Amino acid sequence: MFHEVVDGSGGVAAVGVEEAGAGDGGDGSIDADEDGDGIEAATLLAAFEAMLVEAVDEADGDGSDEPSPDPAAVERIHAGDARDLTVEEAVSVLAAADGRDADAMVAELRDHLLMGMATAVLDVDTIAASIDADLTGQEVQQVLEGRAAMTLAQLAEVMAVVETRKP
Repeated sequence: MFHEVVDGSGGVAAVGVEEAGAGDGGDGSIDADEDGDGIEAATLLAAFEAMLVEAVDEADGDGSDEPSPDPAAVERIHAGDARDLTVEEAVSVLAAADGRDADAMVAELRDHLLMGMATAVLDVDTIAASIDADLTGQEVQQVLEGRAAMTLAQLAEVMAVVETRKP
């Protein structure tokens, strides 16, 4: 799942991150950038995209009876255009490859983000002011709660702020 990229259990994400030029702490987790400023959104997005490519490859080759991912989402992933996929579309690809429930995976991701915000003592207005995405505090709250769609690029930006601010 996407939040596993930062906690070291993301599997293929560490490979994708390494290829993107990010640091690898040896445990599969993403290290802070070279300036020590924190985790970069671009690094997270590259890791998310690597996870999706691997998941599509697994889903294509397993021949199981599990529901296949949305063909349009798969096409966008292969084209290298995953950044504008919604979190739900991207998670459906991961779920199809993993045999897990997509709704449960999205809920787990949201829980991770909200717990990270609590740990980092962040509110939605602070996140909105810290990201490049053109979102207000209210819109950040809506995407975190699932009342509005969040793209992978927005997820990467929000997660980078949360993970950078954690003690």
